[in-house]
Formats: sequence, structure tokens, C-alpha cells
Amino acid sequence: MGEIFLTREQSRAVDQIAMNRYGIPGIVLMENAGRGVVEVLLEMDPKLAGHSTDKGTATPVTIVCGKGNNAGDGFVIARHLQIHRVPSQVILLASPCLFQGDAQLNYQILCHTEVPIVDLSGTTELLSDLNKVAAGTTWLIDAMLGTGAQGNPREPFCTAISWCNNHPARCLAVDVPSGLDCNSGEPAAESLQADITCTFVAAKSGFAKPTAARFLGDLRVVSIGIPPQIIIAAHSA
Repeated sequence: MGEIFLTREQSRAVDQIAMNRYGIPGIVLMENAGRGVVEVLLEMDPKLAGHSTDKGTATPVTIVCGKGNNAGDGFVIARHLQIHRVPSQVILLASPCLFQGDAQLNYQILCHTEVPIVDLSGTTELLSDLNKVAAGTTWLIDAMLGTGAQGNPREPFCTAISWCNNHPARCLAVDVPSGLDCNSGEPAAESLQADITCTFVAAKSGFAKPTAARFLGDLRVVSIGIPPQIIIAAHSA
């Protein structure tokens, strides 16, 4: 199968066909997505594996989460990082009461682990709190806004995106850099500039546009276990 580019609507159709016609549960797709991102991250920075964080030292990976399935992927990523003995922490920009479906389930699972979860959804000092929580971290994981997001990000995401761009850590975007329209390839006023983008199933149609290049960084397509005939069917519809 040659390179295929999917719109957000086609990407949604891929998931729906996989779940409704092939019986692949959404929780399985999310699990595969999060695990695949961790594999790419450890390939890029193998020294992370087996990393030990002594008391008082910085946590090497900080995962910044919104409220949708992109956040759910972030929760899976945190759990698999722990399996590889990579210390991480999760920052919530949305209240846990807003999580639904597979994202909610993976949040509940994560709560049973030892991964620190910092809820900043109610803070009035977001920049200050982000700086305190992620001081010294070497990787930021953007799990804020997924392929469904369009237009300029609202707060607190606008502030968080700007903060990520100004942080010295390297940044990995989950599926699409927050603020970048995956269909048009046009960036919002605040769009995350990733060092690596791990997109799922196939590259998105907007990624081929010249305007997207500086936000994507190194683009990696991560398989989430969907048979190729589903991708072809959704692309051709």
C-alpha cells in the first residue's frame, strides 16, 4: 500500500469501521496508539529507558493532557513509560469529570499506578504552575488537542501551547500538533511546534502542505492495529 493521506473525516471513518464492522474495541486502538508512541520515543531517546529519578530531581517526561481521546492516548503513554521504567508525570488541563469513554477508563487505570497526576484545570496561575511542575523535564508530550480540533485553541490550551513552545524540552505531538488543522495544514495563532509527531494509521491530508512542515518536526506514522483494507476503504469513500 502506497502512502495514503487521510482527512479528519476519513480518520474518524477508519475508527468507526474498525470498531463497528470488525469488532475491534476502541480501548484496544487507544492502547496500541499509546504503546506505539512510547516505542517511537524510546527509539529517539533510548537513554530514557531504565532512567531513575532521585528525590528532588526533575521528571524526564511530562505529558500535557486535554479532555478527549488525545488525552486518553496520553494516559496510556504514561502507563507504558512506567512499564519501561521511564519516570513521567501527567498534567491535566481539563477536570477529570469531563473525561468520557475510553479516555475516562484509561484515566481510571492510570490512577491506580504510581504515575504523578497534577490537575491544573482550576488554576488561575497556569504559566507559573506549569513552570513549577515541569522544571527540568527533557520531553513534553502534547496530548492536548486531536484531529477533531479546528480554529484557534481556547484557554487553557492557548497558554499551554505557547508555554510548550518556549520550554527547552523536546516535544512530541500525539497524532497532530495542537493548533494545527489536520485537513488544511494551516496553523492557528498558537500552534505547537513539535520535534516529533506520532500520527496514527496514516498521515493526515494537511501534513503535505508547506505550512505544516515546521510544526510537525519528524513525522512518524504509528500503526494501531487496523487492517489495511479498512484504511483503503475509508480513503476511497
